[in-house]
Parts: sequence; structure tokens; C-alpha cells
Amino acid sequence: MPRTLAIGDIHGCLTQLEALLTAVAPAKGDHVILLGDFVDRGPYSAGDLNRLMQLARVEGTLVDCIKGNHEQMMLDARSSLHQQREWILNGGDATLASYAGNRSTLRDIPGEHWRFLETGLVDYVETATHIFVHANISPDLDMADQPDYMLRWERCDETAPHHSGKTMVCGHTPQKRGRPMNRGYAICIDTHACGRSGRLTCLDAGSGKIWQADARGQISRAHISDFEGD
Repeated sequence: MPRTLAIGDIHGCLTQLEALLTAVAPAKGDHVILLGDFVDRGPYSAGDLNRLMQLARVEGTLVDCIKGNHEQMMLDARSSLHQQREWILNGGDATLASYAGNRSTLRDIPGEHWRFLETGLVDYVETATHIFVHANISPDLDMADQPDYMLRWERCDETAPHHSGKTMVCGHTPQKRGRPMNRGYAICIDTHACGRSGRLTCLDAGSGKIWQADARGQISRAHISDFEGD
């Protein structure tokens, strides 16, 4: 049976991403949803983008990549020196270094990566039962009316159930113990992949199965019900 697989914030952690994709093994008919923040902080942002573009070309697999605030900052870095400095201070230095070392500039980022960030990302994914976003949603607004700051920047600490009754699955707010946040109506799977005790998490939204990869690429398995109340 086809699965809907959501993967949390990668942040340049290619080792964890590769281990997770191997363990989960997306197959024909599966819908893979990446929740944003593919770049910054970790050492392999360029490799992450290459891998996501490759994944999107796998025949028979639907892949949606959601734009996170770090992708937005990377795009905005081209508009002014101030925006570039803001990006660098928030992990963009690691992204630049992943292209051509510590002397990298924006010119070292290939055009295909810019095009992917400009045209290959979506704001959210909505299914019959779930809403997948990077950051959060306003509970009283339909998805088409959600403001960008809510979708990309607002933490989910105080989130409320959406009026549709659908479960929100998000990233953005790091769960620094490496455990997903599960409030029933809202699930956060940013499990701090770049942190010392963090992991990269994948959720099968239909079955509730959880896979997590640590910095060594070791895989652990759980169920979302194991994290109720977190």
C-alpha cells in the first residue's frame, strides 16, 4: 500500500538523510514530503540539494519539498549585503563552505540549485487527513490564506487544532531531545538532526511508524504513539 512519508529538517546532515532513505526505501506509489530547512548549519547542504533533486526524479515516486525559512534566507541573500549577512549568521556559512570550501561565495552555487530553490519548492501539502508545513499554521484560516510568516517562521510551541480537523505535521521548532512532539492534532518532527543528541526523523503518516537516523547513520524505529504528550 502506498505510504505518505514525511521527513523533518535535514540542515545539511547528508549522512542521516542517506541512512534514513535506505531504511525507509521509498517505493513506487509512495508520497515523500520533505518539510524544509534542507540547508545551513550541517556540513553537506550542497549534497542535500543534489540528493533531493535526484530523489524527485525517481520514477513512480511523488516527492514534495516544502520551503523552509532557511531556504527563504538563502534566496534572500542574493538581494542585499544585509540579507546575506543575516543568512551567514544563521548557518549560511556552512552552506557556502559545502560548495567550494571556506572561500566560497554565492557565485559558487550552481544555477540548478538556485532554480530548485526558486521553482521546485511548495508552501505546504494537504491530504485528506493531514496538513504538512514547515513551521506552523493559523488554526482559523484555510491553507490558501495562510501568511508566509506562519508557514515558514512561527514556532509550534503554542499551536492549536486546525479548523479542518486534520493533523498538522511540521518541522522548524527543534525538539532537542531527539523525540518528536506529538499532541495528537499536531506533530513536530524537527528532532534537531545537527544537534549532539539529535536525529533525523521520518514519519509514515498513515501507519504512525517512525524511523530515526543519528549522526553515525544508525537507525532506530518507533511509533508516533510512543511520543504522546511530548
